[in-house]
Amino acid sequence: MTSPVTSSTNASLSPAMLSLLNGTSSSSASSSASSSATTSAGAPTAASLQNEFLTLFTTQLKNQDPLNPMDSSQMTSQLAQISTVTGIQQLDTSVQSLLNSNTAAETTQSASLIGHEVLGPGSSLTMNGTSGTTLGVSLQGPADTVTVNVLDSNGNAVKTFNLGAETNTVVPVTWDGTTNAGTMAPAGNYTLSTQATLSGKTVTATPLVQGKVTGVTNSSAGISLDVAGIGSVALGSVAQIN
Repeated sequence: MTSPVTSSTNASLSPAMLSLLNGTSSSSASSSASSSATTSAGAPTAASLQNEFLTLFTTQLKNQDPLNPMDSSQMTSQLAQISTVTGIQQLDTSVQSLLNSNTAAETTQSASLIGHEVLGPGSSLTMNGTSGTTLGVSLQGPADTVTVNVLDSNGNAVKTFNLGAETNTVVPVTWDGTTNAGTMAPAGNYTLSTQATLSGKTVTATPLVQGKVTGVTNSSAGISLDVAGIGSVALGSVAQIN
């Protein structure tokens, strides 16, 4: 945010010029440049702001005191101020355009994931009783012990994966659907429980489950994927694409 422009004895500015540079144009200043183009929201564009400035600047030169004319340093100061304001507006427009283009590109790329299986944060999974699935764990840092447990509806561990030491942040695990006893786990809903430690201290471990991408949502919160069995998953939270 630029500091308000104030008048001083070294560089006196007309009230209308001060209002324009500070973004608080009076009704008289606004009427003098009523033909200038503005944005659809009513805010002045860089071009209209420059036109208003030149109109006021020319008027100021025409009406200056012939016995005490504005010196070159005052004119240079005013021209530098309007150039700064115009430059900031143009930069803001360029950055916004770049962000919009980037968002459009991300949306297009995300749409290509529809139909693919992804690993995302989640602790619930459904088994069909005939085949396995992919699950995993996301680690905040290295760990010397990592354990993933598949629990039934009563909280009993039906399958335990002791993964040992891990340095990767994402560790996928293939579960063939069998239990610790070697039999096929019955069809139904299961949950994941993950633990990780390093030198006896807990390392944050987030369970990951696999699901098929069915859609893409673009909202003010960003781009998210609609994943079957998981729900809404932020694009940046996807750990792996299968």
